[in-house]
Amino acid sequence: MFIRFFGATLFFLCISFLGCNQNADFSTTRLDSARIHQIIENAPFLSPEEALKAMQVEEGFRVELVAAEPLISTPVAIVFDEKERIWAVEMNGYMPDTLGTGEDVPNGKIVILEDTDGDGKADNRKVFMDSLVLPRAICLIENGILVAEPPRLLFVEIDKDRPGKITVVDEAYNKGGNVEHEANGLIRGLDNWIYSANSAKRYRKKGDQWLIETTHNRGQWGISQDDWGRLFYNNNSQNLLGDYFLPGSGAGNEYQRPVSGYNVRIVEDNRVYPVRPTTGVNRGYKDDVLDTTGRLIDFTAACGPMLYRSDLFGRSYFNNVFVAEPSANLIKRNILHDEGYMVKGRQAYKNREFLTSIDERFRPVNLHTGPDGSIYIVDMYRGIIQHRYYLTEYLKGEIKKRELTQPLNGGRIYRIVPEKSKYKRTGVPEDSEELITLLHSGNAWLRDMARQKLLDNRYIEKEESLRKILNGTDSVAAVYAYWILEGWEKLKEEDILLLLQKQDWKLQMHALAGMASVLNEATEKEWLSRVENIIGTGDTLLMPAALFQLKYFRKNNSTQVDNLLLKTALSYPGQRFIQDAVISNFSGTGTGFYQKILSQADTGSISYKRFSAVVANIHKDEARKNDALLKEKYPAGSTLFSTVCQSCHGSDGGGIALLAPPLNNSDWVTGDSRKLIAIVLKGLTGPVHVNKKLYKAPDISGDMPGVGANTDITNEGLAELLSYIRKNWNNNAGEVKAGEVKAVRDSLAGRELPFTEEELNKW
Repeated sequence: MFIRFFGATLFFLCISFLGCNQNADFSTTRLDSARIHQIIENAPFLSPEEALKAMQVEEGFRVELVAAEPLISTPVAIVFDEKERIWAVEMNGYMPDTLGTGEDVPNGKIVILEDTDGDGKADNRKVFMDSLVLPRAICLIENGILVAEPPRLLFVEIDKDRPGKITVVDEAYNKGGNVEHEANGLIRGLDNWIYSANSAKRYRKKGDQWLIETTHNRGQWGISQDDWGRLFYNNNSQNLLGDYFLPGSGAGNEYQRPVSGYNVRIVEDNRVYPVRPTTGVNRGYKDDVLDTTGRLIDFTAACGPMLYRSDLFGRSYFNNVFVAEPSANLIKRNILHDEGYMVKGRQAYKNREFLTSIDERFRPVNLHTGPDGSIYIVDMYRGIIQHRYYLTEYLKGEIKKRELTQPLNGGRIYRIVPEKSKYKRTGVPEDSEELITLLHSGNAWLRDMARQKLLDNRYIEKEESLRKILNGTDSVAAVYAYWILEGWEKLKEEDILLLLQKQDWKLQMHALAGMASVLNEATEKEWLSRVENIIGTGDTLLMPAALFQLKYFRKNNSTQVDNLLLKTALSYPGQRFIQDAVISNFSGTGTGFYQKILSQADTGSISYKRFSAVVANIHKDEARKNDALLKEKYPAGSTLFSTVCQSCHGSDGGGIALLAPPLNNSDWVTGDSRKLIAIVLKGLTGPVHVNKKLYKAPDISGDMPGVGANTDITNEGLAELLSYIRKNWNNNAGEVKAGEVKAVRDSLAGRELPFTEEELNKW
């Protein structure tokens, strides 16, 4: 404790933000030292004008206010329509106090913000939809808007800026999970499917029907894509994660976890550099959370990743990914580059950030590219952002000390622009030929809006104009044109063959991904032969993309396809991307194929290890307990599992890569119940061994938060939860009684620190 407060005092002595300040290049001169001291020490509610003065942004840029309370309140996500209006999600019910009192009150809204005089600031507010409980994401499509109000996903038709017919697209858009771990994002993928963060589902509108398919589970809060349609996301402790391949591939085998090339750490470095002490973080009492100046060391609430694809900032910013960190009041910049089909990234700066603030209430939770190519910041402007399920007594004390609970009506939207730029409306044309031209635009927002309008309005008379683009030299425009044709159901075999003949492997990857839309009984054999020829070339760069598509041929050509897959798997035993692409074609029905591989592959090879893991997962599933009976016996425990544990440990207890180790077959779960109770009450900090395998950051999150401070979780409920997981899956340990939980809870009274493995082993 002495180190933290000494560090904060030292920071106040350096109040000019020079000398010892980690962001020494960003000198704040618009506030006097006394006010800076007051803002840092007391975290007052700042006016939008003063909040701007409290920010420091990269040289050559400025931050502008677009909207603030009372025009907007507690925004968490935005989208722009073709009129450049902002549709914003207001999550007004989130954490009204440290107990979360009234979170179930239907006070969430979808609002439309408009700039009526063209000065770049919103001046008109219109409520489109209200009486929502904690809404979290929206997506405009055709004549309506998708609204995520967990657990439901709704499609609401728009009638003169008012709600029309409402269709429930998915009653279980979000299955389980607490507010911090519910699906969100709703991004229109380049492949005409809609993807979410924190979800393993994707959606597509076909006429009046909504299609739902399984995809990879991705990230926690926020999702973005590059010009090639590859998705990028993160979780609270990981700077940036993403996919090497297109989002619609590789998710067909429910026993394959993970799939190489998906959920990859794109940026390994999770260090952050706030300009103010950030003691108000959930585990700030730990030595490895804050540095000696009281500032956050690593991401703890990474969210809202945005891949920048426009030309307003200049070439050096193209393909950069900006990530928000509301706990540290900053926005990070990362630089990406391709190495074959792999995407690698690094932080743009050493010891500093793209944007920081000394205002503790500055809570950037989402980032979006605006119509003019600028970066829009969605600032929740709240004191409390940690949800009650994991809120520690330490953080409750920090909230009380600086009176962070009130007020609850704040909210801002900002825009980051080059210093010398002047705001002007972009304008989206109605003319279809002009929309075709915009597919070549250097402004990604215009390019995306043109694509959406062409799709949604079905300007199919421009079919041949799109084919001209396919024949052109602009690869990005060609990919856009390709998927617009696919969305219109106008894609032809010659379109696919044209892209396959290009020398750019990314174009070839898209060609293969769209192939399924033209397959029929008459053409299937010919297309299978083409895919087989691509695999036969030995082009390992394109091979995974080709292998992913073989699932479409197995129904009618299973013997030929399986022989091809077997040959490929045995020919490339050391190529994990190829092995996983092969495995993705099967499910539980592939047991015979798996055994063929295992009987012929070297036991030390990657192929043997990858196939063995799938077989092991199948056996685990076969031995799985009757979950319905467990839910009936332990209803409170089942509910707690879905809201507290499932989002990190998986519904099958198998753990989730980059988040948490397994509960299934875990010696911590089936062993001494006192240790398990202690872990759940107070948390566990890694590294930790689970059945002799070491799990540590960054392969998993460094900490498991405890729930002992959550007064909603009773001893009885916790006993049911632990009994539920000790008897589920392959586990077969004894029940836990409420009295046992109480005894351990009482013995740990006053403890805030999470346990370490070393401590628990001494029990």
